[in-house]
Amino acid sequence: MISELKRQLTGDEGKRRTVYKDHLGFDTIGIGRLVDSRKPGAGLRDSEIEFMLQNDVEDRVNALHDALPWFQNLDDVRKGALLAMSFQLGVEGLLAFKTSLGLIREGDFDEAARQLLKSKWAEQTPARAKRISEQVRTGKWQYAPGA
Repeated sequence: MISELKRQLTGDEGKRRTVYKDHLGFDTIGIGRLVDSRKPGAGLRDSEIEFMLQNDVEDRVNALHDALPWFQNLDDVRKGALLAMSFQLGVEGLLAFKTSLGLIREGDFDEAARQLLKSKWAEQTPARAKRISEQVRTGKWQYAPGA
């Protein structure tokens, strides 16, 4: 029964990978999942959010392994810093930090952190950039307040 119902719902609702407006104008994703904040009960479960985050992190890890062969030699904390940057900026955005990435590859974490703080990224998101730069510099995890 479940497989037939899924087939029926997919046919009726359609399947969309991005947000779309349903026939009443409410934000919807996937196969009829209402996510519009104007509707009580709409949205994602915590388990679904965690599932998506896990997939996104795995995608970024694989992308950085492919783009930066030396990435696998970093300690987990500095890998985390680069992954956090790629999550915010995209992998291509991270790869634009050629000087900082070269310094990280060479193990000059102090200078890499200084260079990161001189970027447009640091101007646009100063608190986040300061935390991530400090993580690169010290090799110790840095978290946003309340995290």
